[in-house]
Amino acid sequence: MNILSKILRFGEGKSIKNIKSVVDYINSLEPSINKLTDEQLASKSAEFRSRFNRGESLDDLLPETFAVVREIAKRTLDMRHFNVQIFGGVVLHQGKIAEMATGEGKTLVATLPVCLNSFENSGIHVVTVNDYLARRDVAWMGPIYKFFGLKIGLLQNEMGVSERKIAYESDVTYGTNNEFGFDYLRDNMAFDANTLVQKGYHFAILDEVDSILIDEARTPLIISGAPYDSAKIYYTFAKLAPKLKRNIDYEVSEKERAVFVTEEGVKRVEKLLNIDNLYNPKNAILIHHLNQALKALILFRRDDDYLVKDGEVIIIDEFTGRLMPGRRYSEGLHQAIEVKEGVKIRQEHQTLATITIQNCFRMYEKLAGMTGTAATEAEEFRKIYNLEVVVIPPNKPLIRNTLQDLIYKTEEIKFEKVIDDIYERNERGQPVLVGTRSVEKSEYLSNLLKKRGIKHEVLNAKYHEREAEIVAKAGQMDAVTIATNMAGRGTDIILGEGVVKLGGLHVLGTERHEARRIDNQLRGRSGRQGDPGSSQFYLSLGDELMRLFGSERIAKIMERFNFPDDEPIAHSIITKSVEIAQKEIESLHFDMRKRVLEYDDVLNKQREVIYDQRNRILNKEDISEYIKSMIEDVVKKAMEKISLEDIKSYQKDKSAIYYDKSSIYDNKSSLNSFIISLLPPGKYKRFKISDTIGKEEFANSLKEYLINIYREKEKEFGSEHIKRLERYILLNVMDYYWREHLRDMDDLRDGIGLHAYAQRDPLVEYQHESYMMFEQMVNNMKEEVLKMLFHARKVEDKTEERIERKFILTDNAELETKRILAKETKKKLHKKVGRNDPCPCGSGKKYKFCCGS
Repeated sequence: MNILSKILRFGEGKSIKNIKSVVDYINSLEPSINKLTDEQLASKSAEFRSRFNRGESLDDLLPETFAVVREIAKRTLDMRHFNVQIFGGVVLHQGKIAEMATGEGKTLVATLPVCLNSFENSGIHVVTVNDYLARRDVAWMGPIYKFFGLKIGLLQNEMGVSERKIAYESDVTYGTNNEFGFDYLRDNMAFDANTLVQKGYHFAILDEVDSILIDEARTPLIISGAPYDSAKIYYTFAKLAPKLKRNIDYEVSEKERAVFVTEEGVKRVEKLLNIDNLYNPKNAILIHHLNQALKALILFRRDDDYLVKDGEVIIIDEFTGRLMPGRRYSEGLHQAIEVKEGVKIRQEHQTLATITIQNCFRMYEKLAGMTGTAATEAEEFRKIYNLEVVVIPPNKPLIRNTLQDLIYKTEEIKFEKVIDDIYERNERGQPVLVGTRSVEKSEYLSNLLKKRGIKHEVLNAKYHEREAEIVAKAGQMDAVTIATNMAGRGTDIILGEGVVKLGGLHVLGTERHEARRIDNQLRGRSGRQGDPGSSQFYLSLGDELMRLFGSERIAKIMERFNFPDDEPIAHSIITKSVEIAQKEIESLHFDMRKRVLEYDDVLNKQREVIYDQRNRILNKEDISEYIKSMIEDVVKKAMEKISLEDIKSYQKDKSAIYYDKSSIYDNKSSLNSFIISLLPPGKYKRFKISDTIGKEEFANSLKEYLINIYREKEKEFGSEHIKRLERYILLNVMDYYWREHLRDMDDLRDGIGLHAYAQRDPLVEYQHESYMMFEQMVNNMKEEVLKMLFHARKVEDKTEERIERKFILTDNAELETKRILAKETKKKLHKKVGRNDPCPCGSGKKYKFCCGS
């Protein structure tokens, strides 16, 4: 592995030397830049932009631009970029990940590549992990950007379309990964080009890049729609699940977070539900709900995986400890948890649009990131995102004292020792930051501290609104702060007066996380910018990580040497074994994320096709050529099913001049069925052909016949109205079929694993079957568009002072949409229409079932 690492990092030394020479050159420019007046300094931005437009590259302009931005930071914020920060800025501009220790000023580093890349006028996105950090960074770094002549935009969760458009039109836009991702999905669900907010995906800088691209990569972004399931079934299985016995009726794999029902369990469920065969195809939904109810009961724990707040189940991010309001577990799991907790159930929603974090950020032409902990995940960054990690040394040497882990037999004893350690350090005034893995543990520890009379603050998912205030005081004398993982992200802890003499901030971890990065983030809160500090982890054999990986091995060692219960093990071998366990889990999670991406890559190609077509329809003034190409495609596909016998049968049938509904039963040929399904009965004359026509000539004639009908539609509605009608039908049909396709793809993926039993690769089968499904969906979609377009008719509303044109669909339309582009009249009717009167729109229906519904 060491040899492999050296091969992968080959040439890195030369690259670093090159960057150092650039930094030296930037430093040499500082004396001359210092002498510029504010006006002269501000004018440099326009000068550089002009030079870029005349052909100079960004690399050519980098030294002078960085030197100017450094001087602007000194004058506006009284902050000067250190050499390591300039180094980091170069790395970000190159589209790489800069690993910089906590407290090295990553927020300031981002201003360098932002100002440089702004010359391309393509918009730059700076991505943070929460709204608070986005607001803080905009307010903090705003003076630099304004002095440089840039407009800065901010995205916040509560913003509307107009505010978002203004934010994206800025030179640089700050926001969270969720905001950028969901705006992409919403833009691809829009019905009006004027409501689109994003301008493209040119350059993104991700702050805490590992949190965004690694930790959140297993959770796709999903926009859901209307409910389609009954709530009753959730209550049924919530009552049933506790009646089943573990290891008899079902087995649990905590590592895989999965529940498996045994044969005994199946028989018991059949008896409880009073059904003969649980695995009958018609009972497939019951199996799904059974599994979800068991997972909710056994694997998902309150105050650890989720929080119940104000009658709502809110997910807790397992890596950051933050609340994730609005995010829901999919496939009915969230509803199962709601029933378990006795809160009001919110119905399961259908997926309308979805994308993974990986594919969302792989859309950018250039991607870069900053974090304090990326080296351990360098392989994943390289394989998934093609991002190189460059480790940048700290501005001042790190003098933090990293103490050996202490491992106790039980969790109770561990926490006793933790309280003792906190008490001793608090007595002498040293500030202590205590890290926990869950809200539940942080509150348990808080109660123990209260009993000992130790004043403290709690920073967890319940109180993240007070994050800045709590963190600002964590480095003061006598401060004791309990924090979940969220405290390790994006905020600095400044040491108070006299704290340096006491040894600086002491970080005390109460449990190892599954990822080494998270532990390193917690440790990194201490010893920033050359300050003194220390860190130590207290573990027990009952901790989740120890229990799943390696606790038996360590327990045997403790028993062999007859360790007292209150005596810890502190040895490098033990610490090493914990790290090995962490590496195993990291590898497992990497495989899971990679698998998620492999499956989503299949859907992503299809999504790109649909969204590309949708954007063309939305932005193009005239889409008549698109309709004509659809006619050609539909005829071509239909001809695959139409035989010469069908054509001959059609030639002989000269009984009717117009198509009629009854003729679909009289003549059941594929050809007759196809034409009748497209065209309204009694509306258009029959398609006439000669007796000797061949199949190819027939196809061309049929295509020309349908195009002529389309031209008749254009004349009937008028060019302006037909354009609106076409666009509305196309977007509605496309969204409907894409939505159904997403559901079908979910179902396909749920069952694709069974192919492994037949010695076939599930991913290959998924790729093959999804392609067939997509092709079928596109064909059905095109046919539906033509059907709706040909069946649409114009009616005149004569009850108004002036005649209003309205467009409605006949009963043949298969979508939920009943009227299209119905122009809402603002003038009152001369005569009030009764609920049971014929609707004035001319549909022939009662008013209460039509426009009055």
